[in-house]
Amino acid sequence: MSGNNIVTEPTNQSKDPDPKQVKQQLQESVGAPTLGDEQELWSGNYSVKSMAGQWIVLGLLTVAAIALLLVFGAVQWVVLTVLGILGVIWVFMVGVMYYRKWSYHYELTTQRIKHREGFIFRSQDRIELIDISDVKLKQGPIQAMMNVGNVHVISSDESHPLLIMLGLADAKKVADLIDNARREERRKRGLHIHSI
Repeated sequence: MSGNNIVTEPTNQSKDPDPKQVKQQLQESVGAPTLGDEQELWSGNYSVKSMAGQWIVLGLLTVAAIALLLVFGAVQWVVLTVLGILGVIWVFMVGVMYYRKWSYHYELTTQRIKHREGFIFRSQDRIELIDISDVKLKQGPIQAMMNVGNVHVISSDESHPLLIMLGLADAKKVADLIDNARREERRKRGLHIHSI
């Protein structure tokens, strides 16, 4: 009988390791970034300042119509008709403003853009940052003065190949944030795929 053959039994019986811990340890060992940590970078909705140009035009139209009525001394029914039409236009514009304010919401995270549309019947969708091919900023002259604008996101996403983010405050900053987040996500995914 040989005393050199020693068989040791494991003294510490543990459960199966947590898959998240194994994944993180594996990524740390090969230097790959952790892709599961999604963080919010920005969120916002439609800015009422985006309609400033339309309010200015409507205000000038209203003043011009009232001035013409006073100068030419229109009949009472004409005055009431014109004022009624102007009142309907003002109410419609206020309705459009609040509908957009309450209906459009956007969120940018480190991995995707989430967008919600609709007031009573809402739809929500997401675009992965890795799918975005281009980001454009569009502003009119008054929007540029008010620091608002529309951000156009072009992607390979089938449901939203073109997402127009309407009337955003600090639109240039938002466009830059999306573009930088897109570049960073592509860099992370490229490093992750390369390291595997």
